[in-house]
Amino acid sequence: MIKFFLMVNKQGQTRLSRYYEHVEIHKRTMLEAEVIKNCLSRSKEQCSFIEYKDFKLVYRQYAALFIVVGINETENEMAVYELIHNFVEVLDRYFSRVEKWYVMLNDQEVNDNSHYHLTKTNTHLSFFFQSELDVSFPIMFNLDRVHIILDEMVLNGCIVETNKNRILAPLFVLDKMAES
Repeated sequence: MIKFFLMVNKQGQTRLSRYYEHVEIHKRTMLEAEVIKNCLSRSKEQCSFIEYKDFKLVYRQYAALFIVVGINETENEMAVYELIHNFVEVLDRYFSRVEKWYVMLNDQEVNDNSHYHLTKTNTHLSFFFQSELDVSFPIMFNLDRVHIILDEMVLNGCIVETNKNRILAPLFVLDKMAES
């Protein structure tokens, strides 16, 4: 079971947090600080799974953004690792329609003449807003959309949906309603 889901920038600022178990606010702050410190201090060569207190941390780094998921010991680490990647791909698909992005994904640059550039690098997606702003800029102003995406994927700490089209369908309906 997933205990919490965090998005954090390299400066250690939490951009999004979702808890699936009750944790008091002051304990959340301490927990986030410790978790962020543990993940940010690790090199890229180290494993993305960390045993921490009575649970495990699974994290992935995308440019200046870290996504950290706390899970219990029975949850499959690789499934959560792939969930993180799927979450980022869904964010990319949705926000590439809204903002101009650079997306990194292995070794060649591909232009699609519209919203973003796709570049491949070590099969890790990395977001770069085209201006010099913080990576999480579109996320900061669209947190409601990010929460909807996360809620479509994870319910009560359990992964319930991974199909990108089904995850994005409610958002596309909301956007269509907002346009009319």
